[in-house]
Amino acid sequence: MKTVQSEASERMAKAVTHTKSEFAGVRTGRATPALVEKLPVEYYGSTMPLQQLAGFSVPEARMLFITPFDKGAMSAIEKALQNSNLGLNPSNDGITVRLAFPPLTEERRKEFVKLVKAKAEDGRTAVRSARRDARKDLEALEKDGDISSDDMHRAEAELDRTTKQFEAEIDDALNIKTVELLEG
Repeated sequence: MKTVQSEASERMAKAVTHTKSEFAGVRTGRATPALVEKLPVEYYGSTMPLQQLAGFSVPEARMLFITPFDKGAMSAIEKALQNSNLGLNPSNDGITVRLAFPPLTEERRKEFVKLVKAKAEDGRTAVRSARRDARKDLEALEKDGDISSDDMHRAEAELDRTTKQFEAEIDDALNIKTVELLEG
């Protein structure tokens, strides 16, 4: 019974972590490597995340420098950035790729809020899925006679508390990100 609960809790924690990392990839008007570090780049016939090809620095709030480890990757990195849906135009000085982040329009901010809300709902769905799977496991244990009906009810109550806790964590992260997006 404890392993079922701990496995469910672990899956829920992973869902929350994943949701928060998804939030980090949503543009807020400030330069941050999290926006592009996982961007897929086609380089020498294989696709890899940008963070494996380059280092990042943020010299000022709205500027991101991307310095390729191999200068030959410069054009592939630029192409990946241009094809991304971030709405940014990279410029290349031969050593680094510079990304200037223009201020977000009100319309674009609202689009990003919708996107973040959808990602939060995906996170909540993953948390609920972990709860549903754990419930099935608990029901199987009760059916097999491994746990009593009282233990089952206590475990379900604990599972519901855990689920609410992780959903609240997602909601808190969503509220923080929404404020960030709307303030700019």
